[in-house]
Amino acid sequence: MRIRPFRYNPSPEISVIEYASTFCCFLILILVITTGNFECLSCNMGYLNSVLQSSSQVHAEYGPVSGGGLSQNGKFSYGYASSPGKRSSMEDFYETRIDGVDGEIVGLFGVFDGIFLYYFLYISPSLLHTCMQILILVICSNAVAVLEAISHGLLLAQDSTVVNCKFYAVAVHYILPMAVSGHGGARAAEYVKQNLFSNLIRHPKFISDTKSAIADAYNHTDSEFLKSENNQNRDAGSTASTAILVGDRLLVANVGDSRAVICRGGNVNVLHSYVIAPSPIRSVGVNLSAFAVSRDHKPDQSDERQRIEDAGGFVMWAGTWRVGGVLAVSRAFGDRLLKQYVVADPEIQEEKIDSSLEFLILASDGLWDVVSNEEAVAMVKPIQDPEQAAKRLMQEACQRGSADNITCVVVRFLANQGGSSHTVPA
Repeated sequence: MRIRPFRYNPSPEISVIEYASTFCCFLILILVITTGNFECLSCNMGYLNSVLQSSSQVHAEYGPVSGGGLSQNGKFSYGYASSPGKRSSMEDFYETRIDGVDGEIVGLFGVFDGIFLYYFLYISPSLLHTCMQILILVICSNAVAVLEAISHGLLLAQDSTVVNCKFYAVAVHYILPMAVSGHGGARAAEYVKQNLFSNLIRHPKFISDTKSAIADAYNHTDSEFLKSENNQNRDAGSTASTAILVGDRLLVANVGDSRAVICRGGNVNVLHSYVIAPSPIRSVGVNLSAFAVSRDHKPDQSDERQRIEDAGGFVMWAGTWRVGGVLAVSRAFGDRLLKQYVVADPEIQEEKIDSSLEFLILASDGLWDVVSNEEAVAMVKPIQDPEQAAKRLMQEACQRGSADNITCVVVRFLANQGGSSHTVPA
């Protein structure tokens, strides 16, 4: 993440004194917005603090963790590893769960990456005056309505003229999330971790129509989270990449930019061609192929951009392509102010679990920002213990300088190792 420093740009129209007084008022407004939330703000600004001053407590509260297990029927084993990396806060969560549903042993695995925004601006005095006016309007009136108007690039001025403020909207969106989000990302990701799979396995069609059950569970969890946030003055969001193992089926569902990748060994001709990817990813080694079985949801993708614009939103460049100039993913849980455009509808991919399917990797973008799909598969391939494999990925991402939290889950399929097939009572 890039932090852009504040820079004073002299303007002939505005004196230094006017500039200084405006800036002081601006700081006071930010303090008013965050009254009673100073502690939360300081926690979530940890990454910023670590840039501005050195700190020896980066991992005082959070540290690397790992673990693993084996299914009761011996058909799969799993391991996980998670670390805050260079960040002083932790917005990544994971879930590894084995349940019995209608006599079937079911594996449920997920990586949830909380969305939290840090922003700085190059601010000129004229832009600062405009930001001040909009901030005052947000504080003194219906904030949601104002931000919705801003997201459409329009704002009704005091003289009843419509002002095109897309450019200024970026400044407002950059400032407000930083000031009022609190532990937004962690709160959302933890909620999804605690509720998504429980909602899923309680769905009446979980076994008979698993895909529709997953879609319903995603949207229901999103709706319930938004209801729970009604009394919050903060916005929060989370990605989710999940894998559901039911019988001989692997179903991967995804919203956001966490990712799922599988490895199939043997002859490349057995690889499925219906995976969600533009084309099969090149093989690693002679008898090894990597497939992305989820798609990163980015606002600049043609179909995602069209969906957002059809809903009345817009996508613009602000360091990267962002929904409304704010959010770098086009699908997520939460994100109430952008919910009309940032949906929690998952894309679902199904794979058959057979002897050619070797393992699955689920990971947050802290891994995928610095390690390619092919490299990840090549690292995991020789490591039979999935916990050690997950730790290897995590450590490699750290060594390559990943600036984000890093969470990895590895599931090894043991069908070709003679796992038993008994079931558990419902």
